[in-house]
Amino acid sequence: MRVVHLSLVDGVASYRLHTGLRRLGVDSTMFVARRRRDDPTVTVFQPPMSVASRLRRRFRRMRITREFARYRAARVFELFTDDRTVHGGDMFAQLPSCDVINVHTLLGVVDYRAFFEAVPRDTLVVRTLHDINFFTGGCHQDAGCGRYTERCGACPQLGSSKERDLSRRIWERKRDALRMVAPGRLCFVAPSRWVANEAKRSTLLREFPVTVIPLGLDTEIFRPLDRGLARELLGISPDASVVLFVAEPITRVNKGFAVLARALEGLDRVSSLLLLSAGSGKPPSALGVPHMHLGHVGDERMLALVYSAADVFVLPSAEENFPQTALEALACGTPVVASAVGGIPEIVRPGITGLLIPPQDVAALREAVGDLLQAPARRARMAADCRRIALQEYTLEVQAQRYVDLYGTMLARARGLEAQPTMETSLVRGN
Repeated sequence: MRVVHLSLVDGVASYRLHTGLRRLGVDSTMFVARRRRDDPTVTVFQPPMSVASRLRRRFRRMRITREFARYRAARVFELFTDDRTVHGGDMFAQLPSCDVINVHTLLGVVDYRAFFEAVPRDTLVVRTLHDINFFTGGCHQDAGCGRYTERCGACPQLGSSKERDLSRRIWERKRDALRMVAPGRLCFVAPSRWVANEAKRSTLLREFPVTVIPLGLDTEIFRPLDRGLARELLGISPDASVVLFVAEPITRVNKGFAVLARALEGLDRVSSLLLLSAGSGKPPSALGVPHMHLGHVGDERMLALVYSAADVFVLPSAEENFPQTALEALACGTPVVASAVGGIPEIVRPGITGLLIPPQDVAALREAVGDLLQAPARRARMAADCRRIALQEYTLEVQAQRYVDLYGTMLARARGLEAQPTMETSLVRGN
């Protein structure tokens, strides 16, 4: 079985899956537009440099930019992307031959239409839904809009009141692209039951199979380390009550750094409080609590040290799918306090691996963090459960085997064979 992972970059989630598959002996490679790692199993797209190719890219860029320009001043939320790229179908033409294409993102890589037109009929496609963008008219987080359950249009993110705005046109192009797919050739994987259910609510994906396979991580890298040593190496007092926040970048409004800062400013009952943060970008300089910002931490072993130095990891997000930071904290034995949104409640089990609070609720967040910081015995029990559950459910091997089972089932069905799936994942079906 030959698997190619198609993505804009060899990002954390896609590369972890690729690594897990190779550990199981699967012929897995990555094909990306930009490479972050020096790994021979990751190959990079080389844009054609002929005069005609460069002109096509220039005209595509001009057309896409022109359509977005009219909405730029009105944009409200964080990320809104097109279904087209400047490369059209050029990248797909260089894709290595394979049995399965696992798509992690088409953003900036291949046009949706060009991709589904070009996929050979004997090649299967698995699309991993890292967010909701594949089944919306452009947004990656919809802030409760829900218009993807219809046909998008009048998009609040674009500041638009017109039904036939850019979001509707993107939605229609995605619909037309998906109509090119023969039955049985395309399956979607959701890291969380939440995003699987949202996909089945959408008008674009409700007729397609969606399988839930949680993300995985290397639990030999992300593991509990000696807290005293971790704090000594980071220059943190052994007596500090350390609250950790990690986001990339740290300035992403959705991740809730400002909410956490307000909650900690009123946490007077905890002594020696320290906010420890990691992520690129510059946090606010004036905070009401002692703060140590580490900047971007790219090395995973160093990141495990950071998690191990903390008493509590906090994720006060407004929207999430299945955050890897929460998994990393669990694997390092660090209890999590997080908003009860998206797929977070599937990771954070109240009283077992952490505590859940309503999103944007500063008072509830302050209370939950304070309660855990003042209950060392309870944190110790949670730490043990965090590690146990990470080893049972979120290792690379568990995740990769579930994908192998899915690939094998799809290939068997495509070849007209009878095969029963062995994966322990749930298949979310429409009504």
